[in-house]
Amino acid sequence: MKNQYFKTTDSLLDICTKYPETIKIFVSNGFRQLEDEAKRAIFGKSLSLELALKMKKLNVDTFSELLIEGIDLNRNQVDGDLNQNSKVQKADSIHVQGLLPCPVRIPLVEGIDAFIEEYEKNHENEIVYDLKAASMGLDWLIDDVINQENTDNLADVFISAGFDLFFDDKLMGKFKKQGVFKDSTGFERLNKDFDNDEICLKDPEGHYSMIGVVPAVFLVNTAELGDRPIPRTWSDIFKPEFKRSVSLPISDFDLFNSMLLHIYKAYGEEGVKGLGACLLESMHPAQMVKSHTKKNVRPAITIMPYFFTKMVKVGGPMIAVWPEDGAIISPIFMLSKKDELEKTQPVIDFFASKAVGEILSHQGLFPSINPEVDNRLPAENKFMWLGWDYINSNDIGALIKKCERIFNKSIQDESFANLGPLNYVPQK
Repeated sequence: MKNQYFKTTDSLLDICTKYPETIKIFVSNGFRQLEDEAKRAIFGKSLSLELALKMKKLNVDTFSELLIEGIDLNRNQVDGDLNQNSKVQKADSIHVQGLLPCPVRIPLVEGIDAFIEEYEKNHENEIVYDLKAASMGLDWLIDDVINQENTDNLADVFISAGFDLFFDDKLMGKFKKQGVFKDSTGFERLNKDFDNDEICLKDPEGHYSMIGVVPAVFLVNTAELGDRPIPRTWSDIFKPEFKRSVSLPISDFDLFNSMLLHIYKAYGEEGVKGLGACLLESMHPAQMVKSHTKKNVRPAITIMPYFFTKMVKVGGPMIAVWPEDGAIISPIFMLSKKDELEKTQPVIDFFASKAVGEILSHQGLFPSINPEVDNRLPAENKFMWLGWDYINSNDIGALIKKCERIFNKSIQDESFANLGPLNYVPQK
């Protein structure tokens, strides 16, 4: 990706001053000091981008690409995420908001536009959507929408992935407790991959619906593995032979938070400690599939969204491994306001449709929950799922914070202290 905006030797302050749109990207990836103007002037002036990223154990090239994408999306508006430019939102408008997975953002936006064009031929009310790329994070609406106590600013339909946003009592969780949302997809049974004897993603309380999931799998560098056995389960990566040998998707908050929760449920605190102990580096999945070409740091195992495994070169040293105990999933939720269902049902039907499901599943390798979609997965490929009983009986927001503390301490204990703790900060 061409960088015409900044150098890695530029200070954080210079980058944030020239490109204010990058502040939210920095903040959502752990640089909380840059959120405050006064702290930004002090902290940001003293650190170059390259040095700051090395201190955080974040890949310089990958993070630079993230910043470039954010600047491009903001400056050139190639995102297609906001169609309000030519519309003034009216009282009876249907407002759709949230984040779309980056690999399928463009075909989904094209589908939405085509749907709106047909819908507005036969309906007086208009559909206004604000659907950004998942890489942009949620800071743009946390304060103005989610942190508010009333539901007036909440979108009629909201789409995004992850756990903390939806179940944290300080965020969407408080609205869920008020009975604001209702699952109106109308599915009696979900896709067989997610509704069987081992797993059921359907919300028994009828509040939340889903349109798909983001599975996490292993990518193994057989050249770097040496005589160590290929890991087949999540517990395998906690073994001593894999200490400081694993690349984790820490900057992908939705997926990483899901990993923390699932590991904690399955293996307790020792599992989360094991996850921290095995960390070698945080990389973007697009970098992970090419990590065998790196001159210095080469992880033996990378954990990544299933989508990126299709970028692996056939015949090379990298092989994808679907964990035998199940791919950990980050659900792609769809929340619909109960009081607005009469006008929003056509939009809900669109997002829950087979057509959208096939875009998610076939183009993005984000398996769909629509029962009519063939996710093209081998029968033996299972999923690891927290379960609704566990979700509803735990404070998910507090549990994520607890797991973060355990994870960070484990990193420090593994001699990362010379560069400071990773200080993984959730996207809030």
